[in-house]
Amino acid sequence: MYEWQETGVILSLRPHGETGGVVSLLTAGQGRTAGYVYGATSTRARGILEIGNIVHARWQAKGADQLGTFSLELEKSHAADVLDDPVKLTALQAACALADRSLPEKEKHPAVYSGLAALLASFATDLWAVSYIFWELGLLRELGFGIDLSKCVSTGAVDNLRYVSPKSGCAVSAEAGAPYEGRLLPLPPFLRGEARFEDKDILDGLRLTGHFLLHRVFALSNANLPEPRLRLEEKFSKKLAAVAV
Repeated sequence: MYEWQETGVILSLRPHGETGGVVSLLTAGQGRTAGYVYGATSTRARGILEIGNIVHARWQAKGADQLGTFSLELEKSHAADVLDDPVKLTALQAACALADRSLPEKEKHPAVYSGLAALLASFATDLWAVSYIFWELGLLRELGFGIDLSKCVSTGAVDNLRYVSPKSGCAVSAEAGAPYEGRLLPLPPFLRGEARFEDKDILDGLRLTGHFLLHRVFALSNANLPEPRLRLEEKFSKKLAAVAV
C-alpha cells in the first residue's frame, strides 16, 4: 500500500461515476496528483472540493502508479475573497487551470506550489493582479521557459527597457526597439521596477505571459490556453474599452 499526507491546492474536479469525482491536487512534495474522492457530489464535499481550496490530503493506492483515493479535510477556503468579484474569480480559476494542464503529473514543483499559495492569499489585497502575472512568470520559469528582463538583448543596456521580443523572450530597450515597436510586446512598468499598476499595465502583462504560455507550453501539444485564462484577459480588455468610451 502506498500512502502520503500533505497540504495541497485543489486544481480541478471532474465527475466520475454517479457520486464520485477525480480531484487534481498540487502539493509541494508530490507535485500534481490525481485521486478519486468518494461522495464528491454530496453537499459537504462540494464545500471542500471548490477549486483553489487549501486542503489536508491523504492519498492511498495499492501501487504508486495507480489513480489512488483521496481523503480531504478543508484547511482554507478562498471563496470569500473572490466570489463577489468576477475578475478575481476568473483569475483563481485561470491559475488553477494553468497549473493543472501544464505541470507533468507527480513531478515536484515546490516553487509553483508556494507561488500559487501566495497568489491565493493575495486575492484579499489590492495587488492580486500583479501577483497573478508574477506567478505566471514563475510558472514559465519552472517549466524551462523563463523570460529574461534583466537587460536589452540587442545592446546589453539595463536602463529604459520597454519591450520584450516575442521570439527570444528577452527585454529590449526603448531605443533599440523603436524601429520594431509593432512587432514587440510591451513591458509593463511594474515588471521593470516601477510602482504603476493600472489596468492597461495589467493587460500588457497578461498579453506578455499569455504569449509565452501559448507558444512555448501549450502549442507543444497543439492546445490553446485554458478557457478561464482566455476569459481573464478578455475581462481586462473589456474594462479598458469601457473606460475609453
